[in-house]
Amino acid sequence: MFDPKAEAMSTDERAALQRHRLWGLVDRLLAADGVQGRRLKEAGVAGGADVTLADLPALPFTTKQDLWDNYPFGMLAVPRDQVAAVHGSSGTRGRPTLVSYTKADLDLWAAMCARSLACAGAVPGSIVHNAYGYGLFTGGIGIHQGAVALGATVVPMSGGMTDRQIRMLTDLGADVLTCTPAYALRLGEALAEAGAEPRALKAGLFGAEPWSEELRAAIERVLPIKAMDVYGLSEVIGPGVATECLEQDGLHVNEDHFIVEAVDPETGDPVEDGTPGELVFTTPTKQALPLLRYRTGDIASLNRAECPCGRTLVRMSKVLGRVDDMIVVRGVNVYPSEVERVLLGSGLVRPHYQLVVDRRGPAVRLVVACEAVSGDPRDALVHGLRESLGLTAEVRVLPGGTVPRVEVGKAVRVVTWEDGDPPLPGLV
Repeated sequence: MFDPKAEAMSTDERAALQRHRLWGLVDRLLAADGVQGRRLKEAGVAGGADVTLADLPALPFTTKQDLWDNYPFGMLAVPRDQVAAVHGSSGTRGRPTLVSYTKADLDLWAAMCARSLACAGAVPGSIVHNAYGYGLFTGGIGIHQGAVALGATVVPMSGGMTDRQIRMLTDLGADVLTCTPAYALRLGEALAEAGAEPRALKAGLFGAEPWSEELRAAIERVLPIKAMDVYGLSEVIGPGVATECLEQDGLHVNEDHFIVEAVDPETGDPVEDGTPGELVFTTPTKQALPLLRYRTGDIASLNRAECPCGRTLVRMSKVLGRVDDMIVVRGVNVYPSEVERVLLGSGLVRPHYQLVVDRRGPAVRLVVACEAVSGDPRDALVHGLRESLGLTAEVRVLPGGTVPRVEVGKAVRVVTWEDGDPPLPGLV
């Protein structure tokens, strides 16, 4: 449910709350005397009262490398026996990042996920079909405990077993679907193939991977819902950091618990609102693993304009991509989501694609593998990519069903071809 005390504060009220909580965070980090506390001392900070919100951009960053270097419990700000749970990243790049939670952290996380569900239109009594993966990955358990905290009924499906997902969606009458956007698309197509109609379904909360407005349109064509974005990452807390409301115009960041900045990925300097930058989060109310100015690697812009929904929280754009996801082809820098926007915006291809970075020769080659709606759209797509992105790419149209569909986990949008057989049949 909409919480006006937390989500509709005035600018001055929220700044006062953030300042007070930031002071407490700095004091706790200094007392813990870990890597973050020592960096604060080196920066001349003796206590929380030395710091204002205006000083935040001058304070040291924290990075994923810090978490890896201090694996598994070296960055705790509480005694180890106060850790109630451990979660971690999905290990997309081969190495999970472990994060600890106290009981209070778990309660906070549940409250943030409940707020996210409510932001997307869920109410007490809603039936939430939760197809995020359960386990170390934060998606499934985060949304599950948020649904319980909201007073909704949660169906803990996890990922995969698509036939069973279809039966539960139709038999139980879920009104809210939660999963990755790629799997939402797969479910929509599977429902159509089965001739099933989830008549009660009205909203979807999709996250864990960047996705475009064009993919939103594709999802809403195959599912009778409003598709909304949810943002989070394990290191900050998990899902529940920011969520789109029914206006579908940016994700409201829960600023009472997560102080957000956008910085230039190269220099670390702040960028102006509306300018894409790397998201940086400070978590003043987390206990086990509080983070000061954590560099997420995610690229988005911030917008402080008022939203018609009544929330005064800053909004972040959809994530454009990750700093380390950028593809460089003949001097052109591009994120996969930008290619997705051109492909799906053309109306010429199905919403399934994969980008193949061919590194076998002296120059990097980008091959865009897709499936046509009809005919041969190659020339039109090559032209569209060049006109919109300045990108020269080869487009290969593959038979229907060739591009992998997601059943479990995140969609793999980019693969590298360095030697051996092509990663997709039909590529040469």
